[in-house]
Amino acid sequence: MISIVSTKIELSHNKIARTRDLDELAAILFPANKNQQRVFLAIFIELKYAEHEFLSSLQPLCDKYDLSQRMLETVRSKMRRMGLIDHVSRFNQRHGYREGWVFSSRFGKSLEQLAGIAASARERKGAMQEQKDRGLFRFL
Repeated sequence: MISIVSTKIELSHNKIARTRDLDELAAILFPANKNQQRVFLAIFIELKYAEHEFLSSLQPLCDKYDLSQRMLETVRSKMRRMGLIDHVSRFNQRHGYREGWVFSSRFGKSLEQLAGIAASARERKGAMQEQKDRGLFRFL
């Protein structure tokens, strides 16, 4: 019998509260796939300890950590979509006109914005807002 394990990210408050280390973050962002977790850790750690947190290429990680090219590209693209890393072009003055990979602040800012939306949605702002909130049911 084959068991199917979900690879969807689950952001339960319990998991987040228990998360302390980078390996636990990897398990949240890449559930049920140890290979992708390894690639995530390789990219994150190499970027973290690179000079000026800048890597001109991620390709050397394949040889250094014995990773497949396909797995590297899969994890890299997911990290970019989440806003953890970003690619800078050679036209970027801030990074000395070098092309490569850097950490991005979009992931953290997006989570803060999501938390802010949840907090502000709980505020009572008057009768007009109540009508608007209750009216949302008609459009779903």
